[in-house]
Amino acid sequence: MRAIMVMFDSLNRRFLEPYGCDFNKTPNFSRLAEKTACFDNFYVGSLPCMPARRDLHTGRYSFLHRSWGPMEPFDNSMPQILKEHGIFSRLVSDHGHYWEAGGCTYHTMYSSWECKRGQEADPWALRTDEPQIPEHVPTMREFTHPEWWRNNWCNRELYRQRGTWPMDSVFDDGLEFLKLNEKQDNWFLQIETFSPHEPFDVQEESDPEYKGPHFDWPPYAPVTETKEQVEHIRKRYAAVLSQCDRNLGRVLDFMDEHDMWKDTMLIVNTDHGFLLGEKDWWAKSVMPCYNELANIPFFIWNPKTPVQGERRKALCQTIDIPVTLLDFFDIPAEQEMQGKSLNSVLKSDEKLRDYALFGFHGSFVNITDGRYLYMRASASIGNTPLNEYTLMPAHQENLFTPKELKEIEICGPLSFTKGACLMKIPVQSRLANATFCNSFQYGNLLFDLQEDPEQLCPLDDAELEAGMIRALIAKMQESDAPDEQYERLGLQKDVVYSPELVLNERAKRPGFESFPVTKDYQWEPDAKHIFIGMLSLIGEERLEEYFSALRDVMEQTGDSIVKRKHFEMLAKKFYSKDEGKIFYFINKLARIR
Repeated sequence: MRAIMVMFDSLNRRFLEPYGCDFNKTPNFSRLAEKTACFDNFYVGSLPCMPARRDLHTGRYSFLHRSWGPMEPFDNSMPQILKEHGIFSRLVSDHGHYWEAGGCTYHTMYSSWECKRGQEADPWALRTDEPQIPEHVPTMREFTHPEWWRNNWCNRELYRQRGTWPMDSVFDDGLEFLKLNEKQDNWFLQIETFSPHEPFDVQEESDPEYKGPHFDWPPYAPVTETKEQVEHIRKRYAAVLSQCDRNLGRVLDFMDEHDMWKDTMLIVNTDHGFLLGEKDWWAKSVMPCYNELANIPFFIWNPKTPVQGERRKALCQTIDIPVTLLDFFDIPAEQEMQGKSLNSVLKSDEKLRDYALFGFHGSFVNITDGRYLYMRASASIGNTPLNEYTLMPAHQENLFTPKELKEIEICGPLSFTKGACLMKIPVQSRLANATFCNSFQYGNLLFDLQEDPEQLCPLDDAELEAGMIRALIAKMQESDAPDEQYERLGLQKDVVYSPELVLNERAKRPGFESFPVTKDYQWEPDAKHIFIGMLSLIGEERLEEYFSALRDVMEQTGDSIVKRKHFEMLAKKFYSKDEGKIFYFINKLARIR
């Protein structure tokens, strides 16, 4: 038996025809849906990129214990397990995060691997002078590492000169593998492209009528751009997705031509979705984990359980993929894996689980039963306590600093670490992690996905919330969540939640009016949101300094109404070196409702 997994990055299923899109054509995804089972309630586990891939390897949630980072020495790895059982595994990808400090152990789990260069900020460029960059809408250049922006434009020039986009190179390599091994048995091929991840560099002009400044790299922020700019970037995303669709068609063509459907599994998936103006947000990470991010497209063909052109409603997750692949090759799942084989779902749409858990490390912890979705927020402004549990102390691009490592405690083992103890490292930097959402700003959110699929109207139902909290605590206990996660979320893990307890906790939760300084002035609505948001950036230990500085600013200006401009002045005082980044977050915080 053989298996192919085609994996995209940041794939918003609302742009796919099989999921009801009527404004963008994706003929090969439609063709795929006719040849596979298409899942309607498939959810992520851990987000964003590398946390999702750790789930894909290990078959268990990682976000409760650790943020972005490498595979751990105790981790089960699906491709490595395949390799140990005589199944050749191959990864070909242009996902540059695999070759950073925080991803450096993933590709080594495969029998062979290939890296295609040039996506996003991949440090690939050869030139040392400055590239030609057109006038642009303020984007990620203003809010991220300067070298990322430069690298990307150097990369664009280079792969355009060579005439091969990174995504196309990935699929070229994948098809070469298929040609060489089409008659062989016992292999797994993972064709993984970074596309349609931003920036949305397109091969052909996608919006010839657009006359505004260049815009293809949306910031991780609320939408403040013009209607024309929003429509323009959605068209660019759709154009990149068309390129994805064409390359997917190449794989389908090969399987058709070589009659591979009889003995080859095909999985098509993504790590997470992407917001393209929905709910007035761009991108991911900095907002609640709405279904545009969490409810992802998923397609599967299993020749042992042949199902074509049918929908599946069962609640499934990324952690189920590695278990399904192992099952296909008749390899038992490891005991630490929380995922389940999708075979029973394919046979009869059998319920696989009652609840799905998902989230970002240190942000909301989310749970859904497919009908209702509950987002549990941090109970305190400081989003504490919060720790990293790891034996591989690396962030996305860099290792942990000596300062971060000074407060290490040795703890454990945990239920899934195979007897190994762990480093318990307090999360220290607020500003460095500020691209991720501090959930305190929003409070707990409860949605009815059936009546409110766009998640625009949070429910106020204490009885329903109590039931979701009970399920959340059970899933966290099942995942061996650290004790401080319950404390951070304001949960009493040994208490059976009732509606009365929910209402009591709501009444005690600190809000805008709970801070004395708020009673000294009148406040514009945006200013109230910024005030709470900046509290989370500055930290609880500096609250009095923050309040005193605000009073000084109001006295200096002689104003009686607190406005956005006053927080811009405060930003200069508290974060002069990161002024641009702070202004970015002020803008973001002002849009929270």
